[in-house]
Amino acid sequence: MVGTLYQVMGMQAKLAKKNAFMEKLRLPSDAGFTLRAEPLSGTLSMKRSFMKKFYIGLILVLGTTLLGSSIAGALEDTLVIGRVSDNPEKTYKELKPIADYMVSHLHDLGITKSSVIIAKNAKEMIKLLKEGKIDWVQKGVFQAILYEQQAGMEITLRSWREGVPDYYTVIFTRNDSGINSLNSLKGKKIAFQDSGSTSSFFTPAAALRKAGLDLVELSSPKEKTPTNKVGYAFAGDEISISTWVHRGLTDAGAYHNQDWDDPTHNPAAMKKDLKIIYRSEKLPRMIELFRKDLDPAVKERIKETLLKAHEDPQAKDALLHYGPRTAKFDEFKGSARAELETGIELFKLIGHDVTSHQHKGA
Repeated sequence: MVGTLYQVMGMQAKLAKKNAFMEKLRLPSDAGFTLRAEPLSGTLSMKRSFMKKFYIGLILVLGTTLLGSSIAGALEDTLVIGRVSDNPEKTYKELKPIADYMVSHLHDLGITKSSVIIAKNAKEMIKLLKEGKIDWVQKGVFQAILYEQQAGMEITLRSWREGVPDYYTVIFTRNDSGINSLNSLKGKKIAFQDSGSTSSFFTPAAALRKAGLDLVELSSPKEKTPTNKVGYAFAGDEISISTWVHRGLTDAGAYHNQDWDDPTHNPAAMKKDLKIIYRSEKLPRMIELFRKDLDPAVKERIKETLLKAHEDPQAKDALLHYGPRTAKFDEFKGSARAELETGIELFKLIGHDVTSHQHKGA
């Protein structure tokens, strides 16, 4: 009986915590969850009413459970920032400070509130953007280009994530692989991170296609690659890419230069046995996009505020969380513009992949 009481109390505490978080996001407390008695062991257990992807109880589904009581478009007095995520509580903590900071500079323009919308997948995000329900998003270059072309968003600023304005993809192999160029990868296997990664899928895929190579997705790194193609499999994260290549599960791997130099993604014990065979051109680290039909005065104020944010002590915490670890923002001029143009050219080679990723709900 005592054990059962503690279990019930524990479930009640978890439910209270979840309800408090949902209230903070202006969502109904029962969104995504039901609480019911279970015959097993005489205890209460929490059951998700939707899929496992809802995790801690937050998924901002289309229509009725969007932030606010009614959103036919973005609320006139509310700045709405959005992101795709399967970890909504973490993402909320990353986005809310920068949104609140921005609102503090918009009161005289009638913007007095901020909201965070977290889409459960890329397909849902595209729908939200097309419906005008989100004012502000941050994306990698290829998805940013797609959002501008198809979802009513406008590429506005470059953001310096993790202290850098740009980055590039590296494709690497084992030192003893005998592979020294992209053409040597025909009939071989390469590890990418996932189907939505800029540096670890879209960019290397574009490079391989530009080199005249055909790609085919493999169900696993153990599947045989056709002799006239480059087979690719998704490893899920950077350390797995390094491990697959080091152990010979795939012949090559790809991610960005910061990953290559990060010992948590590429440990020294592995790195000493690996070599880079290709470096892409530099691309913007991240891109800030705003709704094209957002009030021009509001849009200009946001732009001006972001460009000066790195000089404002009041923005320090918001910048630390946003991105995460955003150092500053700058305009697409000079080298930044050249990087964006590079992305636009590469998009012509992998636009289908980017679009497919968005519309399949990945």
